[in-house]
Formats: sequence, structure tokens, C-alpha cells
Amino acid sequence: MEVSSLPVELWQLILSYLRLPDLGRCSLVCRAWYELVLSLDKTRWRQLCLGCLEHRHPNWPNQPSVEPRSWREAFKQHYLASKTWTKNTQDPESSNCLSLFRRRKGRRQLCIGAAGEFSSLRAALAAASPYDCLVLLPGVHEEQGEVLLKVPVEVVGQGNLGDVALLASIDQHCPTARLCNMVFMPARFTSVLYKTTSGYVQFDNCNFESGQLQIHAPGTCQVKFCTFSQSSIHLRSMALCVLENCEFVGSENASVTVEGCPSSDRNWACKHLAVLAKSCTASMREPDPAGCPMAKQDGWGESLLGPVRTCEIVVGEEQSSFLSAVGAQALLGSAQEDTEFRENLQAAKEEEYPALNSNSSDSDLHSDDEEDAQAVYKLPYQAHSLSHTLADVTHSRLQSNRLHALQRDLKLKSLQQELQQDKEAQSLANSLQGCIIRQCLFRDGKGGIFIYAQGQAKLEGSIFRDLTYAVRCIQNSKVIMLRNDIHHCKASGIFLRLSAGGLIADNNIHSNCEAGVDIRKGANPLVLCNKIHSGLRSGIVVVGNGKGIIRSNQIYGNKEAGIYILYNGNPTVSGNHIFQGLAAGIAVNENGRGQITGNIICENQWGGVDIRHGGDPVLRNNLISCGYSDGMVVGDHGKGLIEGNVIYGNKGCGVWMMSSSLPHLINNEISHNSIYGVAVFCRKDHTADYSHGQGRSESFQEEREGAGGENDSDSEEDYPAAQRPISVALVELNSINHNGAAGLHVKSSEALNIIANVIHANCDDGVAVLQSSQLTCIANNSISCNSREGVLVEAECQVELRGNGIYENSSHGIVSKGEGVITENDIIGNHRCGLQLLQAADMKVTKNRIQSFRDYGIALFDEAKGLVQENLIFQGTSKKSILRPMSNAEDCTIQNNVLLTFKKRFDMECMLINPPARPHIEGGAPESCTATDGQRVSSITTRVDGGCHNRGSIFCTIL
Repeated sequence: MEVSSLPVELWQLILSYLRLPDLGRCSLVCRAWYELVLSLDKTRWRQLCLGCLEHRHPNWPNQPSVEPRSWREAFKQHYLASKTWTKNTQDPESSNCLSLFRRRKGRRQLCIGAAGEFSSLRAALAAASPYDCLVLLPGVHEEQGEVLLKVPVEVVGQGNLGDVALLASIDQHCPTARLCNMVFMPARFTSVLYKTTSGYVQFDNCNFESGQLQIHAPGTCQVKFCTFSQSSIHLRSMALCVLENCEFVGSENASVTVEGCPSSDRNWACKHLAVLAKSCTASMREPDPAGCPMAKQDGWGESLLGPVRTCEIVVGEEQSSFLSAVGAQALLGSAQEDTEFRENLQAAKEEEYPALNSNSSDSDLHSDDEEDAQAVYKLPYQAHSLSHTLADVTHSRLQSNRLHALQRDLKLKSLQQELQQDKEAQSLANSLQGCIIRQCLFRDGKGGIFIYAQGQAKLEGSIFRDLTYAVRCIQNSKVIMLRNDIHHCKASGIFLRLSAGGLIADNNIHSNCEAGVDIRKGANPLVLCNKIHSGLRSGIVVVGNGKGIIRSNQIYGNKEAGIYILYNGNPTVSGNHIFQGLAAGIAVNENGRGQITGNIICENQWGGVDIRHGGDPVLRNNLISCGYSDGMVVGDHGKGLIEGNVIYGNKGCGVWMMSSSLPHLINNEISHNSIYGVAVFCRKDHTADYSHGQGRSESFQEEREGAGGENDSDSEEDYPAAQRPISVALVELNSINHNGAAGLHVKSSEALNIIANVIHANCDDGVAVLQSSQLTCIANNSISCNSREGVLVEAECQVELRGNGIYENSSHGIVSKGEGVITENDIIGNHRCGLQLLQAADMKVTKNRIQSFRDYGIALFDEAKGLVQENLIFQGTSKKSILRPMSNAEDCTIQNNVLLTFKKRFDMECMLINPPARPHIEGGAPESCTATDGQRVSSITTRVDGGCHNRGSIFCTIL
């Protein structure tokens, strides 16, 4: 009959009454009939799938209200899986064609029960032939002794699940068996419900109560649509087994235990299980954060975190769509991140993170009336060795472009992108070995999955909630976790130790009482593309020689550090977004290490990065922005190489350091922070003592005791930073600009080297040395356009200023009340005195080039003393040169200085040519400063030529 002879709706109604075999025959008639059969997906196919007693809803137990993409495909998968147990009778490949002509023997159906042929399961098994079906009639069936299963049979409970209860202990000795639609309860003499050491067993739609399944290699199993109530599975040396759509409730220990290395002796069923596992993986739906009930239940970014905060970063007049509220991007999903993320940033509150205009300090230096007059006396200092860096921070568009480029480079990668680039991760994600656990629910018990002694397990699409722990992997075992939801565990969600490894990817790990992921004792997993948030402690903890690669994760809203590294933990942390934490973004403590690169760390309540007590990480190319405290804290005895980071828009300091720390701070952009750019203090700040508050309640005692005794043999090879000796804290080649207070604030009791930095347009002094009992070396820096002095040195401080360019600061170039050396600097264009010595200052001032527009080049007040010799002083409009009070004439020697007065602009342009304007950084490898105990710092190597200009257009006076 032609399909077109009746309306499609009528055909669908007719076909909806057909049984499964008849639907199959109709689909083979022609393409039109085939499409008609397919069109019954949400009607007849749904009815067949839900009406089968051997199956449950395809998305049970996690999402029973969510329909599958295709009911027909789901029914097909269930049907094929239910027939796996019969496939061991296939002929060898050489005679596969004979199966077409082989006549199957009829299967008998044996009924067991009061109204059946047999009164007990044991009696029925004694009479059964291979592949017979044993039907347990409704009621309770109890076996007094252990039941031996010697022939392959199918045991099915009649009626609905729960109508048949079997109290028995079954020991399988046959190659295959299937048990379906019944409740297993333990016999009086043992808690073992079922065990096999060689055969394949398949459980469909069963309940297990207060007992244990034991499957030992080369035996294997497939368990589907089963409920385990206070029951567990113990798997030993599994080559391959599958647990799908199961529910584990109220376990007293681990619900699933995987022990031993996968056996090389593979059961006949392994190849069939591998085919099923691959087909199920291909058909699994990708999770949709917008429509996921788990996401709605926890309210990512709403109920757990409150409204997602956003802020606006302004550079000059350019608004950057830069991420200060990366939390918004994390919660929007990949499909809408490009549009909605930008909209959220545009709607942000500017007052929450006030930014400074990059040209504000420059423009306020002089009025319009003075510009023409000062231009005659202005020296062309802009062509010094750090001028390219200075140009970047004074031009808003260049700085905005850099932020845009950084945003692009640090964009969070998807799991698919990570797997394409990382072949090891791709191999792990595609592996099929050990125990495969898919779409299961583990709840309200002690443990989820315990893997030990080189065991292997793969977990996909499962939920772990309200457990003591979700996954515990130890002793060289391997776990692969993809797209799981792990939350409200009483301890850590995932725990790895003793050289465990594997892949933890694309999971939602949140609201756990301890760490979301706990890595210890040499464990070395790949942790990729997870959401780890809202924990009551840290997001990820790496302790006691733990390693691991932590990449492309979103870590937010945790009460303690997003990532906490201590006791020789040494992970590689890259490409993560760590934001809105209630403590530090990353904390490195107690000799922790790590390679921390390319992360976005923002909006954390404490320091974006907190390093203390021997912590010695490498931090490169991170964005640390918009924190509610300091951008980075290097506390008591902290170390580390801090290179190439952008530390931007934090409400505290850009970098807060204790003088007892030994960091190497190099080539960072430190700007638009509300207080100091870099602050160095000698006293302990108890309010920010992060480590003790967290360490007390974390269970790190074992690692604390063992950290000193363990010898990490590959530490030097894997950790280049350990090979660089640091004896003095070093601040080198940084751009420190547009901060709300001094660019660099020093109150130190230890030596400090400040070398080759650009310190520009800060809202207070460029460098303020308020306490320095040991030498602070300030060399080869460009210090310009700051709102007060270029350099301030308070009384009793020891400093060496060498080779700096100190230009156009709003007050004096240098003010010193301390002692030390000021040599070979260019102090040009500052609004007041070039150099001012006050109180009991005792400075040696030699070979500097000094010019002040309206005031003295050098002014000495009070009891200032020292040596002022061989300086070149360019006179401004006031014609003032050196102010020297008569009261200290005996203690202060002033000799062989040269005063220069300009008559032509051409003369002015020639004055900073030989040598060129400072600072000088020759060949990118500065030489050693004499006062740094052998540490590499920058120094001046050029000289100042004395004498008169041979053109005769300059009036020279020699004092």
C-alpha cells in the first residue's frame, strides 16, 4: 500500500499498535515506511522503552525527567546490551557463515516458586540446560547454602521490581549468565551475594541490599539499571567491566572498589563490552550548563556566590572588555560567551575599581602659561634605554591593546581544544580499560569509588553527593573522570596519593567540606577544564611532593585558596581562571613550588597569589587583577621567580613583600592598583597571615612530618628556578605605573635591589625608602611623572642611587635625609629642586646631571653633610644652582661642579647626548652593582665629560 494513500497521522496511529518484531519488518518495506517507523520516536518507541521490565528510563537515576535524544536509539542500546551474555556461543571467525544455517535449540522456561515446576533455584539449576530461562515467581526465595551456577542460564524475576526477593549466595562457575528484575538479599551465613572468578555475569534492573558482589579476573560483568542499598562491588584485576545507570545509596565503605592492575587474561566478553562502551560514549549527550538541573539546583553564580560582580577597566579613554569578572564568562557557557560576557563588562560599576587616567600625572605637571617658557629649557631625555617601556605606559591605546592581546591569549580552552593539543590527555580520555562507570548516582554514604594497587577506572557522567569522599585513588592507580558532578562531600571530593594518576576533566566539583581535588604523595594527574567552586575549603590542594598538571579550569567562590600548594607540592598550573575566592587565588606555602603560568586570577578577597614560609614557585605571564586586597603577597621567607605578570587594578598594593622574603620580581606590569605598586615591609602583617589560619584545620600533619625526609630526586631537573641562587630580593625590569600611592614603598630591614624599572605617573613618590637598615640599591631606573618626589629617602636609611633617570616629577627629583651614594644619575625637569638633602643626611653626590626648571639644582638644608662633586647642573629660568647653608660648611664638601646656562635651543638638545639620557641598559645584561653581594643587578658604565662646550654658547662656571 502506498504511504500517500493515507494521511501521515493516520499511518502513525496504525503503526503505534504494532509489536517490536512487526515494527522491524515494516521498516524494511521501503524508505517511506522506514521514515514512518522512525517518526514514532516519541510515541511507540518511547512506550516500548519504558514498558520493558528489564530497563528503566534511559537517563535514570541522574536525570529521569530529561528525555533522550532518541527513544528508539536508547531502546536499541538497551536491547543489544541485554543480549551480550549470549554471544559466547559464536563460531570462530573462519566459519562465521555457518551461523546462518545453524538451527538454534529451543530455550526452555522453568518456573520456580509455589505455583511453579521447581520449589527452589537449586533444584531448577540441576535440571536446566544451557541458556534456559529460569523464572522466579513473585515471593521470597531463600537458599540455605551456597548456590553453584555451573550452566549458563538467565534468571528473571516475574512481575515488577520488588515482587521477587532472592536470599542466596551464588558462585558462578559457567562462562556466562544473566540475572534480571529481582531483589538480592544476603543469606544468613555470608554477606556475599554473588561472585565469579572466570565467567561473565550481567545484571539488569536489580536491587542489591546489604551485601557485596565480588568479580575477579578473568571474570567480568555488566551491571545496568541496578540499585545498591548499603551494598558494594569489589572488582579485582578487571580487564574491562561496565557499570551503567546504577544507584549506590548508604554505603558503609566504598560503593565500588577497584583493585589490581587490569589482567592480560581477557574474558570472551571484553570485546563485546568494548563495542558497547564505544557506542554509548558516541551517543552520550554533551552537558548543557544552561539546561542542566544540577546547575540550576546549585545556582552557579547566584545562590552560592550571590550576583556575579563585574568591573570596568579603563586605560586612558579606552574601555577594555577585559576580564575583571571572569566569573561571568565562566557561568555563561561557550555558546554565548562572546556576546553576553562583553555586555556584562559594559554594565559594570566603575566606582568599584576606580582606574587612573594614564596621562593624568603628566598633564598636571605644568600649566599652559608655563609651557612655552619651559620648552626652552626642557632637555630631550626621552631616548633612554627604557623609553620603549615608558611609551607603552604613557599611551592609553598601546596599553589597551596589550590588555586585549592578553585577554585573547588567556582565553579559557574547552576540553575539545585541550584534547586536540595534548595527545596524552586524548589517549586517556579514549582509553577503555579496567572498570567503566557511566551515568551512575552515588549518594548518602561513606565512599564512592576506591581504586588501589594499580587499579584503573573510568567515570563518566555520574553524580557523587553527600558522601564522605567521592573518589579515592592511591598506589599507582589511574582514574579517568569525565563530566561528573561531585558535591557536598564531607571530606575532599577527589583524593589522589601515592603516585596515582589519570585524567580529571570537565567535571563540576563544588560545595565540598574539604578540597575539591586533593593531590598528595607523588600523585600526578591531569586536571583539565573543570568547574571547582563554592568549596568550604580550598579548590585544589597539592601537598607532600604531589605534582599534576592543572590547566584550563574555572576555580571560583571557594572559602580558602583556589589552589593551595605546600610541603614540596610541585604542580604545573596554567590557563586557569581563578576568581571570586574568599581568600587567596593561589597560595604557595611551606616549601611549596610549582610552575604557575598564563592564569587569570581576579576578584579574590585576599592576595591574588600568596607566597610564604619557603614557598618558591615560578609565576609567569599571569593576569592578577581587581582583587579586594593586594595583587600578590610575598610573606615571611617567601621566594619565587615572578616574571612577566600583569598586576592590575587591585584595591590594595600591586605586590606586598616582607623584607625577609627573597623573590625575584622581573618584567611585570604593575599598574592602577589602589595603594602602592610594590611595597616592602620589615614587620609581620598578622592580618594577612594566610598560612596559619588555613593550615590548622587542614589535614597536613603527615606531609609536614615527611616533607623534610623525602628526597625528590628530580626536583632540580624539573624545576629550573631551584638552580638560581637568590641572596637579596630583586625588583628588576618592571613597569610600575599609575598606582594610587608610591610606585615603590620600602620599609625594610634587609638589603633590596631595585634595578632597571620604569616607575611612572604614580600618585605619590616614585620610590619612597622610609626604613632601610641595610643597603637599598636603586640603579638604572626610569622614575618619571610621579605626583610627588621621584625618590624619597628618610633618615637613617642606606641607599645607593646609580644610573637612574629621574624626570618631570611634580615635586623634587630626590629628597634624602639618609646616607649613601647618589652617582651618575640624570635628574631633569622636576618641578622643584633636582636634589634636596635635609636634616642629618650624609650623601656622596657625584657625576650627576641635574636640572630644575624653577628651583635649585641641589639644595642642602639643616645639618646635611657629605660630598657634592663633579656634577653638571643645568640652570633653569631662576638661574639657581646650589643652595648651601653656611652652618654646615665644614661637614659638606662642594667642589668641581659645572653649571651650564643655555643660550640656544640647539645647545640644550646636545646636552644629553654624551652620554645619552639615563638609564642605560646595555645589551640586556646589566653588570653587577658593587653593593649587592654578587647578585646580578644593573649599573652605569658611561661617564660624564666635564669642561666647557667648544661652541662657546654656554656660560660655564666652575666652583
